Amino acid sequence: MEISGSSAFYAGLGAIQAGQNRVDNAASQIANTTVERAATSQSSDYQAERLRSVDRSQQMDLATASVEMALGKHQVELGVKVAKASDEMLGTLIDTYA
Repeated sequence: MEISGSSAFYAGLGAIQAGQNRVDNAASQIANTTVERAATSQSSDYQAERLRSVDRSQQMDLATASVEMALGKHQVELGVKVAKASDEMLGTLIDTYA
């Protein structure tokens, strides 16, 4: 019996990897935004006054990155479930027909 490489198990592993990449990218974006804010907050009074004003684009970037992290987490969890279900099913088929 030949088991193909395009099984549900590999789809689950692909989902895990894609989810992890999504989390990594979002975390990097959040870290970069935080570093930029920290660097500019240590400058002149003008800079501090500018930081007090609402910068909606950065707030949206942080919100978007936070949502991406949550989506990545769920994608990894679902990938694990697919891989686990596929692994259990393969074990059942082999036990049944062995």
